[in-house]
Amino acid sequence: MPDIVAMGEPMLELNATDSGSLREVRAYQVGWGGDTSNFCVAASRLGGKVGYLTRLGADDFGKIFLDLWQAEGVDASQVVLEDAGATGVYFISRRGASHSFTYYRKDSAASHLSVNDLPKEYITGAQVFHTSGITQAISNSACDATFAAIEIARAAGVRISYDPNVRASVWSRARARAIILETIPHADFVFPSLEDGEFITGSQNPEAIAGQLLERGAKTVALKLGDAGVLLATHEQMQRVAAMRVQAVDTTGAGDTFAGAFVTAYVQGRSPIECARFANAAAALTTTGWGAVNPIPRRA
Repeated sequence: MPDIVAMGEPMLELNATDSGSLREVRAYQVGWGGDTSNFCVAASRLGGKVGYLTRLGADDFGKIFLDLWQAEGVDASQVVLEDAGATGVYFISRRGASHSFTYYRKDSAASHLSVNDLPKEYITGAQVFHTSGITQAISNSACDATFAAIEIARAAGVRISYDPNVRASVWSRARARAIILETIPHADFVFPSLEDGEFITGSQNPEAIAGQLLERGAKTVALKLGDAGVLLATHEQMQRVAAMRVQAVDTTGAGDTFAGAFVTAYVQGRSPIECARFANAAAALTTTGWGAVNPIPRRA
């Protein structure tokens, strides 16, 4: 039985290797994406025992993910294959150091996730259950399934890990904020980016953001600050952890790796500050290569 169980949507990634719009670019690197799938791969590579809950299209893209998870040691025994929906795809285009995402995920297989897909014993057998705002955003049924899974996990004493991962293109700002605020009180670990924190709280000050999230019920907040590192906040203290200096080329998936590394370190018995330092290093290394998955570091 996995120590860490995650639920969400995997998506095939087409990452532009040249600068420009989708109309201009002719070369793409094919890879894997989806925040919770990236989380699983990161956690597994770094020594975690991980399982994944999702729905995939019974298509070649879905099989690519099954091959990935098998190769990476991520348990996919509870993944459902369906003919009614396809596996989602997204494109990454870039101009300079910035990048943008274009998604093709409407009515995807993962958006059909529902409470009927939840294996209770599988969830309650874990130490940590992880999910994200994107999982809640892709459909009403997936959102309901997320809250149901959290309730199942909490009733069994399983810790809850949550990455708000705000994507304005997937749902309305009002609904996003309402659902995220409803989720945070149930979370033991919250992993917002600075932009997520600004959206949720209205503040631009990292300490104020973390403080508000703690006031709303989060137990531990690891506020990701990019090249400024991370602000780790609990009800006892706030402490900044400096980023590891690297030559970054692509930040895609770095936040997912951070969360996967943090939770893995927690399951291995490390203190919150040790978890943050470990996750910081893993996320930094992820930015030194292209794509969300290929650069994720492996445990030595």
